[in-house]
Amino acid sequence: MKFSANLGFLWHDRPLPEAIRLAAAAGFDAVECHFPYEIDPAEVRAALSDTGLPMLALNTLPGDRNAGEFGLCALPGREEDARRVIKQAVDYAALIGACKVHVMAGLASGEVAHRTFLSSLAFASDLAAKAGLTVLIEPINTQDVPGYFLNTTDQALEFLAELDRPNVKLMFDCYHVHIMEGDLASRLKACLPMTGHVQIAAVPGRGEPDQGAIDYVVVMKELQELGYDGFIGAEYRPRATVEEGLGWMQRLRV
Repeated sequence: MKFSANLGFLWHDRPLPEAIRLAAAAGFDAVECHFPYEIDPAEVRAALSDTGLPMLALNTLPGDRNAGEFGLCALPGREEDARRVIKQAVDYAALIGACKVHVMAGLASGEVAHRTFLSSLAFASDLAAKAGLTVLIEPINTQDVPGYFLNTTDQALEFLAELDRPNVKLMFDCYHVHIMEGDLASRLKACLPMTGHVQIAAVPGRGEPDQGAIDYVVVMKELQELGYDGFIGAEYRPRATVEEGLGWMQRLRV
């Protein structure tokens, strides 16, 4: 299995170029991040070049976090803001050589929000296609983010079928899926054809994937049996230092 360090959680207190180098030193095979936009893309690209690590994905800006915003792209009346952050994400991803852009829906519900998100994703799909990028959408559990537009994999799959764009895929975060739906084996089997990235963390607590309700040794074997050959994103909150908690990685390299 190939593991990617999510630098939104791991080494998040370090400048992004330094965090990339720390991830390489720790034995990760790739990196991904959340909101890198304040960092000169040339510095990020240099760190990626120096380490040989690919940058898998980054997120669109979530809006005003102080006002409780957690994404803009399904918010009626915010279409102009949504297109601005989508373009920013695609442009930045192209500059650093990233592969995917996660388009954050935000706190919304109802038919108007549904149509708004469809429109935002169609716009993102067109821009991303020109840059050779994939767009991701992610169901997020209602305990961590009450009111988020996407909550379950079934909802996401229905949305992807309606959108019908080949470069728009599901981000399958095992942590969120287990909390909302359980039975990761059946959900992975149903979702893998439309999955563009997989992420892991312990349930509960979102710590290292070496304890809790999910046996990730079993999950890794299931992914192999299903033919998944992508990266596994380590998006967890370390219980101590990142380095002290990395024992899980060797255990899961089945």
